[in-house]
Amino acid sequence: MTTTTRTDTQPSGLHTADGHDLIRVQGARVNNLKDVSVEIPKRRLTVFTGVSGSGKSSLVFGTIAAESQRMINETYSAFVQGFMPTLSRPEVDMLEGLTTAIIVDQERMGANPRSTVGTATDANAMLRILFSRLAQPHIGSPNAYSFNIPTVKASGAITVERGNKTKAEKATFNRLGGMCPRCEGMGNVSDFDLTALYDDSKSLSEGALTIPGYSMDGWYGRIFSGAGFNMDKPINKYTKKELHDLLYKEPTKIKVEGINLTYEGIINKIQKSMLSKDVDALQPHVRAFVERAITFTTCPDCGGTRLSQEALSSKIKGKNIADVCSMQITDLADWIRGLDEPSVAPLLAGLQHLLDSFAEIGLGYLSLDRPSGTLSGGESQRTKMIRHLGSSLTDVTYVFDEPTIGLHPHDIERMNSLLLQLRDKGNTVLVVEHKPESIAIADHIVDLGPGAGTGGGTVCFEGTVDGLRGSDTITGRHLDDRARIKESVRSASGALEIRGASTNNLKNVDADIPLGVLCVLTGVAGSGKSSLIHGSVAKRDGMVVIDQSGIRGSRRSNPATYTGLLEPIRKAFAKANGVKPALFSSNSEGACPTCNGAGVIYTDLGVMATVETTCEECDGKRFQAAVLDFTLGGRNIAEVLAMSVAEAEEFFEDGDARTPAAHKILDRLADVGLGYLTLGQPLTTLSGGERQRLKLAAQMAEKGDVYILDEPTTGLHLADVQNLLGLLDRLVDSGKSVIVIEHHQAVMAHADWIIDLGPGAGHDGGRIVFEGSPADLVAGRSTLTGEHLAAYVGAS
Repeated sequence: MTTTTRTDTQPSGLHTADGHDLIRVQGARVNNLKDVSVEIPKRRLTVFTGVSGSGKSSLVFGTIAAESQRMINETYSAFVQGFMPTLSRPEVDMLEGLTTAIIVDQERMGANPRSTVGTATDANAMLRILFSRLAQPHIGSPNAYSFNIPTVKASGAITVERGNKTKAEKATFNRLGGMCPRCEGMGNVSDFDLTALYDDSKSLSEGALTIPGYSMDGWYGRIFSGAGFNMDKPINKYTKKELHDLLYKEPTKIKVEGINLTYEGIINKIQKSMLSKDVDALQPHVRAFVERAITFTTCPDCGGTRLSQEALSSKIKGKNIADVCSMQITDLADWIRGLDEPSVAPLLAGLQHLLDSFAEIGLGYLSLDRPSGTLSGGESQRTKMIRHLGSSLTDVTYVFDEPTIGLHPHDIERMNSLLLQLRDKGNTVLVVEHKPESIAIADHIVDLGPGAGTGGGTVCFEGTVDGLRGSDTITGRHLDDRARIKESVRSASGALEIRGASTNNLKNVDADIPLGVLCVLTGVAGSGKSSLIHGSVAKRDGMVVIDQSGIRGSRRSNPATYTGLLEPIRKAFAKANGVKPALFSSNSEGACPTCNGAGVIYTDLGVMATVETTCEECDGKRFQAAVLDFTLGGRNIAEVLAMSVAEAEEFFEDGDARTPAAHKILDRLADVGLGYLTLGQPLTTLSGGERQRLKLAAQMAEKGDVYILDEPTTGLHLADVQNLLGLLDRLVDSGKSVIVIEHHQAVMAHADWIIDLGPGAGHDGGRIVFEGSPADLVAGRSTLTGEHLAAYVGAS
């Protein structure tokens, strides 16, 4: 037997494995990218800049992150992949050096009504363990403190084996959960207004039910008759039992036309199909029905805490778990610091670190029982970040979509240090960003453009921040732009009075919001801006509110359908060709019969991911071939929907295609900086900022005197902010009042009146710390906003 001894010594310099220090992208063609090739350094902070629609998200999210996620998903079994989102391979020639991508985006956190800030992070789980160890009286395991786990009791016979004999013994089983049995852990109970469910003077066949989707023409009619209801008997003639069966009957198997179905009382069905979801996630007409028909009141048994009486009776230092979760996180961190228990020292240290991370990231004003569906996009993104700050993962790629959204300049400094902290742990950090303060900390910059849509999609600059400053790109030219304080401000024509506002953290606030001017509300995140506006102003008559909530549309929705633009276009086509307008709708008579007007065919492969293929019949155009023979101004309907807003604006302005109604809507879309969007682009592909500006364009036509905008600069490039300010000026000059919740210093400097809330966040905020003109705010420098605005405009 021979033995071998190693004589090779460690090679000098780098190991081959250490040489892979770049992510290489070659020939990316996702969306509007034009054969883009870039080299991104690993373990560095790279910021992607460029005007809205230049292709930043297509490169970062649609190419790099999408391929990383797709490759990881493919390592799972086909069965598991069936439960994952479908990811097709991005259009790119080569991707090299990818690492695991963790996407921290602005999508609002899940629509589960039981999800809270505490359950979405590890805070709640850690607190439950803490209470199960220390709380008195001791009531059980951590499950006994969870409002998501019901109490289960069972009894029966069990088989016991002893030696070679088996014997049946009686046994009982108890598992104590923390869920309040009355409200099932929701914190509120629902009460139905029966008059909003049905018109009792009508019978079922006459359409007595006024619930969305309950038409008697389809399956519902068959189910009700199959369940034995007299379809022609008015509901006010029903016996008590018949009415009870209609409303509350437990699921019962029935047979209709030889098919096995289940009948269930309509109130039980509504509770499962509508009330188990977050109200904000419902379609608008369903949401309107829920708000009309159902009243939610705080659960009398648990007082809204969601917990059982046992869980509420168990306390540490006089506080139960509901008291602790309702505390502001900064206060809770101090309370945890005061617990000196060696038996749970590691748990306390971990909880302490987690709660301090909330404060570091600027979310110390939240409480753990805050429903996660009520967080803004920026707050959701920062809550997701909490998970990663304490993570032991390294050498992964973190992808952020405008992490500074919703942050006051004071908070942006903290966010920057967190991004650098992630990088210093050895991670690659990719950030899509517009704010100069965040661009300034980058190790590497990739600037896309030069324009938006078809005018973008190329790399204009790659290099350092100083190199970007010296380059002649739009971002480079505007990077050091600083707004000037307005010389003269408009005078108010009246005022909106607010008296004693106390929503959320507001401390009995009195304010007079001036009308006929551009009024900006500002203050650190959590200071009470949204509480003041949405709690005291937004629901008044004559208000047009344009917030950041998502546009809910199907895969078929696009800017043309959302803004009502398709209506005048279809009528113009119909008039020019002497046919019905319905022919020019891909959701109606003109739809391609093969793909039903979707343009793509979805093939369901059972347990594997659904495959999406372009329809061969219409080649993705969505219309029947015969419809495409009809033209207006030499273009067919598919060609018109493929135009950008800017092209279509020119096309419908004059000549044979002149359509003033369409031109007016297109003008508004161009006004809000969406000239690059194509009319037929699915709404699901738009960014958060684009969706908000689309809402602004659609709602500018509404009859309202006061426009309320929630951070309209979201997703806007430095160069586009000027256009937005021009649009706001035009609105004010046309006699409207504009109220803007905003952190961008350029908007503050342009305001006629500023209301600054603070001085801090949560219970340290909720007061008005300044009211007046921007010039006075800068001159006084009495608030955080004043200091940052003075620095921004370069005041001496």
